[in-house]
Amino acid sequence: MNKSGKKTLSRRCILKSGASVLITANMIGPAHAASTQADEAVKSLFGDRPLTSGRVTVKMPPIAENGHSVPIDIDVDSPMTDADYVKRIAIISERNPVATIATFYLSPASGLAKVSTRIRLAGTQTILVVAEMNDGTLWSGTTEIVVTLAACIVL
Repeated sequence: MNKSGKKTLSRRCILKSGASVLITANMIGPAHAASTQADEAVKSLFGDRPLTSGRVTVKMPPIAENGHSVPIDIDVDSPMTDADYVKRIAIISERNPVATIATFYLSPASGLAKVSTRIRLAGTQTILVVAEMNDGTLWSGTTEIVVTLAACIVL
């Protein structure tokens, strides 16, 4: 309020409101487009086969201070025998400029269906991991991660 008793907007109030609008728009707007990009990546890698949730465990820190090098551990429940093994594991991002982060090819000789690596992330998002079994079935697991300083920025 000013001296005459009327409410006035301060510069700080206007900046806070503007920042809130930008943050909300960035959270709502790209989410639909991002999930479409991830869906297209899964379709290009695996076709129209259905994804079944389960058998894939994805471990990442809940918060990453920056997205330049984020650890990820993937474990697929498989005996890795000639009769039942993981052929391929794909890591899919919903917000990176390129949705397919990495693809790993395995065989029974791999011994374990486990992968540990580091990935770059373009912000807070859900990571999808798809495991293709030797019989053609697809299993998936997801994890959410908050990234405070994004990598993979496209200007």
